[in-house]
Amino acid sequence: MKQVYRSKTAYVLAWVWLAFVAFNVWDLTVHYNGKPSLVALAVLGAITALVYVIALRPATVFTEHGLLGRNPLRTTFVPWAAVADVTVSHSVNVAYDEQVLRLWTPMSSARERARAQRRGRPVERRGRFTTEPTLTKAEQAAAEAFTGKTHADWVGEQIRERADKARRRGAEAEAVRVTWSLDAVAVVALAVALVVIAIVVS
Repeated sequence: MKQVYRSKTAYVLAWVWLAFVAFNVWDLTVHYNGKPSLVALAVLGAITALVYVIALRPATVFTEHGLLGRNPLRTTFVPWAAVADVTVSHSVNVAYDEQVLRLWTPMSSARERARAQRRGRPVERRGRFTTEPTLTKAEQAAAEAFTGKTHADWVGEQIRERADKARRRGAEAEAVRVTWSLDAVAVVALAVALVVIAIVVS
């Protein structure tokens, strides 16, 4: 069973942008007026290619056999047993074969980390009466467990746990596969072609 982690905000905004582009392409096609329409299409194409490779494509996928890291232009598959170490800074960094895979998602901003540090701290109470609900023991334990941890930290822990389980089972560390993303390369090439055409025509 696959688990996919990506930036939900970037994903939603990217689809909103694609809807905007679809409407504008239709409008430019219906009301085509030569050079200005080509330039507008080239600009839309270039921005859409950028949106695709940095907002739609990046994802961290957990599969039964390993970690699939989809970065803007390349895809890296790391079998769980091949994961040597996992560190988390602003991104999740997976070490394997003396190399490091930096996952594009999830990432943690300084603001998110500061918010995580505040989470779980005891609330300063003022006055004689309690106005906020009292947490149960389970809720308090959960709050303490997540204190100081961002979503990226949690994903890093999940990767570490799966790698440890694979090694305990005696799974072989199969070869890591790194491939170029044909869809991303094609999108970028199409955007460059549109820009070249717009320049030549103008």
